[in-house]
Amino acid sequence: MLLNLTAKNLYIGNHGRVCNAELLTILILYFIQRCLQPMNCFGFPPSIPGIQYSEKNLAKKIKVPQLSVKCEFFMERNGKSIGIQHVEMKVEYDQTIFQMSLYESLDSTGEISLKALFETPEQIEGVNPIDLNQLAFLVCRGGWPRATDLKGEIALEQAFDYYDAVVKSDISRADGITRNPERVKRLMRSYARNQGSQATNTLLKDGIMANDSESLDTDTVCSYINALKKIFVIEEMEAWNPNIRSKTAIRTSNTRYFVDPSIAVAALGLGPQDLIGDLNTFGLFFETMCIRDLRVFADALNGKVYHFRDKAGLECDAVVHLRNGAYGLIEVKLGGDKLIEDGAENLKALKDKIDTTKMKAPSFLMVLIGVGDYAYRRPDGVYVVPIGCLKD
Repeated sequence: MLLNLTAKNLYIGNHGRVCNAELLTILILYFIQRCLQPMNCFGFPPSIPGIQYSEKNLAKKIKVPQLSVKCEFFMERNGKSIGIQHVEMKVEYDQTIFQMSLYESLDSTGEISLKALFETPEQIEGVNPIDLNQLAFLVCRGGWPRATDLKGEIALEQAFDYYDAVVKSDISRADGITRNPERVKRLMRSYARNQGSQATNTLLKDGIMANDSESLDTDTVCSYINALKKIFVIEEMEAWNPNIRSKTAIRTSNTRYFVDPSIAVAALGLGPQDLIGDLNTFGLFFETMCIRDLRVFADALNGKVYHFRDKAGLECDAVVHLRNGAYGLIEVKLGGDKLIEDGAENLKALKDKIDTTKMKAPSFLMVLIGVGDYAYRRPDGVYVVPIGCLKD
């Protein structure tokens, strides 16, 4: 028997974040499968070949903290109507929601697997399809599912639309407290300028007060930041605390990051050409994009991403740590021989400080770059991998 389903009056609401066509199709199939599973007498299969679902990974797939679905499915069997199935569901996920990585948006070739690097391969090969101009565009576009299907200036507008929604309404919905939109803008600008740092709430407050005539205390700044966390605008990175031979104290403050670099771009009113004209700012925003992708990949490997910095200034931008205790050390650099060399030396210095009598040695050292033609392994064993070649 053949069961035909025709969707009518479809409504999907997700706080303005709209899935691309492929994810939308998967989403509809998921809900059809879930709602019609008891109706196998009509011939609908209990599962869809090639697609594995759970509510946890579905939430990460569609990239939304809350989803409302309403639909009527008109069902026919062998050309004859057999009724209407009404679907209305509201799903809320109390977990971190990721934007799309470059690999998920098809902007990375995926020739280099993060998982494979934990096996310490002797050689790696990959060709980077991304040049400086395209990299600047990708940072500004972000990983928003709708934006990844668009081209040019219209793709860049998605981040600004999201930023406006956060400032004007979303942040107040987080906990029911009405907040001043202009003050939210100033906070997000201050946060954007301090991405990748362990900036204190006092420092963020000072950045707000530079253009704010009203008094503001640190507790208020903290409440704003907590509200932004609740609606998945920012996600701070925890500090890594390894066993090291040095007696130098390790900093334990969290590192500040937006969940996507395009939010910082929108907060500061920048575009691709602005980044190309200011490579220092470009480098900071590129780091945020790399952290976004590494978090996506690490989650797929049942791992987490941490940051390391000691009081002597030794730093590692990202430590991907898996549940089995294996970990890799990663430095993020925009590109160029000198920056790659600096990153490699920094990684080797940290590796030498780790007390391997008390914990495993790192599985790999990697300099993750934006601009560079190829992925390769250096003679000292450090991998150099363009973000345009990486996948989980």
